[in-house]
Amino acid sequence: MRWENLSGDGPAALFGTDVVTRTFDTPEFRGVTFHEVRARSIVNRVPGASRMPFEWTVNPYRGCTHACVYCFARKTHSYLDLDTGTGFDSQIVVKVNAPELLRRELGARRWRGEHIAMGTNVDCYQRAEGRYGLMPGILTALRDYANPFSLLTKGTLILRDLELLRSAAAVADVGVSVSVGFTDEDLWRTVEPGAPAPERRLDVVRTLAEHGIPCGVLMAPVIPFLGDTPAQLRTTVRAVAAAGATSVTPLTLHLRPGAREWFLQWLGTHHPRLVRHYEALYADGAYAPKWYQRRITRQVHELAAEYGIGPSAPGAHRLPPGHAEEDDGPPPEPRPTQLTLL
Repeated sequence: MRWENLSGDGPAALFGTDVVTRTFDTPEFRGVTFHEVRARSIVNRVPGASRMPFEWTVNPYRGCTHACVYCFARKTHSYLDLDTGTGFDSQIVVKVNAPELLRRELGARRWRGEHIAMGTNVDCYQRAEGRYGLMPGILTALRDYANPFSLLTKGTLILRDLELLRSAAAVADVGVSVSVGFTDEDLWRTVEPGAPAPERRLDVVRTLAEHGIPCGVLMAPVIPFLGDTPAQLRTTVRAVAAAGATSVTPLTLHLRPGAREWFLQWLGTHHPRLVRHYEALYADGAYAPKWYQRRITRQVHELAAEYGIGPSAPGAHRLPPGHAEEDDGPPPEPRPTQLTLL
């Protein structure tokens, strides 16, 4: 999408005249503003510079009430002249016509049934989905066209659509992954304040497995100095194995512009002694040094083998943890090739 009519004041000036702005006086949405828009397209091509293992994405929302302080997608709010800090957490753009638009695009002659990744920008099962209910229509369209797709989520609401996932998996290649970077509840409460608790996400993995839907875990992000000790990694991988995950794929924290500033501000408030360590570790850019990434990857792989978590089958669980493509922003930075899924 592109926003037009940017002159003047108020949401209509920012988003165009078809925007409906709403607030809901309920505890779960207090302080959150929703901008309901009618998108012009919903199947978006990944920028050519990307190394992602898929070419197309569907993102029914922008902004995310999970409010993860490290979220790389914060930068995307700046494309709309929205704040990448609290604005990203509380100004949610909802593409209300996403299901009908997807059905139309899947039925177009030019569409060739290629794999579509979801949850690669912001979580399509964030709290807003409980009110707007876009995903059942999206999944139904994908199922009806037998179109392969994959999902990445921290949201427990995915279980509402369990039967749709099962029926889609009967006619197309479907991959599901849940993001669980750590199991430390104190860390979760401060760094992912709006997301379901890690144990609840692992319950999702367990439930999906019990219903015959294989589910991988993206152990993302592994947060330096806060969630990366051998004991912490072991605790997380052990919990992932106990939940019945088919694979576990680690990804260390990356701090791209937009997320970097917000995360360092949070760090200065909650862990000021670590600021200088982060400045040193991320001195060369958005990514931790390769030696650090390799160390985490090796440790997690060894633990996965110890707890009997096998690698993914070819083509399964293809969602890259925390590495998503913006549907209308500039091309992303090149990714380290070592972050390929198991």
